[in-house]
Amino acid sequence: MAVRESLKTEIMDIPVIPVSDIVIFPHMVVPLQISSPDLIKLLSDSLVNGSFVAYSFQRRRGIKGTITLSKISTACKVTQLSISSPGKAKVVVEGVKRVEIIEKVSEYPYPIFKARAIEEHAEKNLMGDVLVQSVLSLLKVCVSLGKNLPPYMVNVVDKVDDPSKLADLIASYLSIPLEEKQSLLEIFNPMDRLKKVFLYLSNEVALLQAEGKESKVKISLDKETHKERIKASRIGRMEHPISREEDFHINEIEELKERIKASKMPEEAKKVALKELKRLERINPTTAEYTVSYTYLDYLVSMPWDKRTEDNLDIKRAEEVLNEDHYGLEDVKERILEFLSVRKLKKDTKGPILCFIGPPGVGKTSLGKSIARALGRKFVRISLGGLKDEAEIRGHRRTYVGALPGKIIQEIKKCEVKNPVFLLDEIDKIGHDFRGDPAAALLEVLDPEQNHSFKDHYLEVPFDLSEVLFIATGNYMNTIPAPLKDRMEIIQIPGYTEEEKYQIAVRHLIPKQKKECGLENVEIDWDEEAVRLIIREYTREAGVRNLERTIGSVLRKIAKKVAKGEEYPRRIGKDQVRELLGPQKFFNDELLDQDSVGVVCGLAWTEAGGEIILVEVTKMPGEKGLKLTGSLGDVMKESAETALSYIRSNADRYGIEKDFFKKFDIHVHVPSGAVPKDGPSAGVTIATAMVSLLTGRKVKRDVAMTGELTLTGRVLPVGGIKEKVLAAKRAGVKKILLPAKNSRDLVKIPDELKEGLEFIFVNSLDEVLKEALV
Repeated sequence: MAVRESLKTEIMDIPVIPVSDIVIFPHMVVPLQISSPDLIKLLSDSLVNGSFVAYSFQRRRGIKGTITLSKISTACKVTQLSISSPGKAKVVVEGVKRVEIIEKVSEYPYPIFKARAIEEHAEKNLMGDVLVQSVLSLLKVCVSLGKNLPPYMVNVVDKVDDPSKLADLIASYLSIPLEEKQSLLEIFNPMDRLKKVFLYLSNEVALLQAEGKESKVKISLDKETHKERIKASRIGRMEHPISREEDFHINEIEELKERIKASKMPEEAKKVALKELKRLERINPTTAEYTVSYTYLDYLVSMPWDKRTEDNLDIKRAEEVLNEDHYGLEDVKERILEFLSVRKLKKDTKGPILCFIGPPGVGKTSLGKSIARALGRKFVRISLGGLKDEAEIRGHRRTYVGALPGKIIQEIKKCEVKNPVFLLDEIDKIGHDFRGDPAAALLEVLDPEQNHSFKDHYLEVPFDLSEVLFIATGNYMNTIPAPLKDRMEIIQIPGYTEEEKYQIAVRHLIPKQKKECGLENVEIDWDEEAVRLIIREYTREAGVRNLERTIGSVLRKIAKKVAKGEEYPRRIGKDQVRELLGPQKFFNDELLDQDSVGVVCGLAWTEAGGEIILVEVTKMPGEKGLKLTGSLGDVMKESAETALSYIRSNADRYGIEKDFFKKFDIHVHVPSGAVPKDGPSAGVTIATAMVSLLTGRKVKRDVAMTGELTLTGRVLPVGGIKEKVLAAKRAGVKKILLPAKNSRDLVKIPDELKEGLEFIFVNSLDEVLKEALV
């Protein structure tokens, strides 16, 4: 590994911070204590801007001699900065490269020097490889003889084959005076530096072997001895902002001990914390292992072990809050009020895990916020969409620098109470791969029988989640794993009717968008027909998200006119909506003008709500062919085959020629061919269209139907009744044929939606044909 001479290249202006108790090498991560406002400002600016600061070792000549600043220093990057109290902060810096200080540029507010970066270049050869392996072997011998190194250190250096980086990493842990460490920093040639490190390691091996022969019993130092040892290693320290706090390591230990006592953590957690604290006392504070251990203890004592908010269990107020924030959704509000009522009567009840399932934009997330406001609890939300790593839920084990708790514990710590309302958004979109199954990890979180002792991999001690009110949201129920679904109470939130959308727009969306567009003090009135026009012709959805965007679009165009000082419409009617939004975007499906043969109006559920579909069936000369078009899914294709099989087996009853299938091909088409369609709801629709075609009887134009058909002619119940009824009313349908078992769904449909509609409940295809055919 031949090494070319180090190159002095880039010239830069860099702030220089003198230190007397440490020599920082490139690749070294160091925690430091700061007690100077100017220095805190400097390091904060460096963290934000990503700029460098240089740490330069101060030499003192004699006991009372002059102080000189080392010309060779290390440019460092600030990676963390936390202000513990006014004028005091903790900072973590990482050495990046050597720099040569040339001359001072300015003094205020902190010294800035002109410096030259020193770059090193290495080429591989056999001699270099041998030296690298020799140093690594010697380091392992040192560790086996009892040298105090972080557990991960040997694994890290074992993967380093660059002599410069290897020399710097090991040099930072050598037990040699600071002057000699600075001398190592000033050796530019990596091979020469690595040879010097090899000699120091050889001396340490000899010393450790000698100590082992003298005594085989290791006596641990008590705290006072340890304190004196730390002081002794800092001989020659100057009064400086970084080192004014004498023995801050001991102070930190004492501070942590007091925080552990005051945290009210359970005995099991306290045992673990005190054991880790004893270990922390023995670790050199300049090592990365110290930072890992300190961060863990800080997390433990910062958890809200016994902090909670008091629930506001005024049921009337809660009802007012829910009605104020949301229009409609009566079933959901009723369930929430039931929970609060039980909570009021029985304080120690375990909270249910509510799961709101519904289309986008129906208010699932905002419902969680309203529940938190009604209870007087803090609100926390995390999104689970696309989550694939189990460690995101359970946390990472503390086997490496940078390990963190899972999202659950992180958010609990952040909100500082143990009983928030915790929203798990998009629970139906969790994935899994080789890193584990997050859905399985959530089982312990959401199971009331287990979550009183949830154990995060990072904390390694149980934390009580039983007081957290978990709420999950999702768009589809069938993508949630069955064990996870079993832990939750599913509450379906269907799409809104036109009347509900209008009320939501007037009460919530228009005032919100006026505020967003800066038009709070501008008088703008909306006609009812203008709002309904936007709902019918410019949006098509089950929720109100696009409705809000479209209202915002109208108001932004008005805001532009107001900002330019132009005349703007003070009252928004249908004409103004069309002028501002342009041509109509969506057209409602319309019924046929007259009764027809082979064309039936079916009802379908989509993500955007309900729709009518006109199923068309025709016949042509052929031999036993069934052709299906219209982008149909597998279930819908099977419905068509089932319908044909039933009709062929009952041809006599309907007066159909027995051998019709030998003469004709049947073609079933569902318009809007570019839109995928699937589900069993079209079974009776397709069967009715086929019977109409084969018997020549017309289908009534104002009749719509939905239902699954079996091979015996039974009509089975389907879902999405509210949305389908809404679509039928919008299209002008007069009579709706529904499976008999769906009669219970009409109870939940508003009376204004049912007005003007006749509902016929059927059990068999014969009853459908009786009502639908002329």
